[in-house]
Amino acid sequence: MSKTTVFVDEALIDLALKASNLKTKREVIEAGLKELVRKKNRDLLRQELGTFDLDLSLGELKKRRAEK
Repeated sequence: MSKTTVFVDEALIDLALKASNLKTKREVIEAGLKELVRKKNRDLLRQELGTFDLDLSLGELKKRRAEK
């Protein structure tokens, strides 16, 4: 872990603290960074997998889920 000095908009930090119910600025910043990485990884996975049609009805999907 390293110590880094950054200038962050205090109003934005305050909004994030209230929205997240986190207690410290550090927690808010770490949560924001983790969310950024999670979102980027999700987008990369989507690009890698692409899209496809399952051609299943809702009933068939529920049946397959119940089998697992």
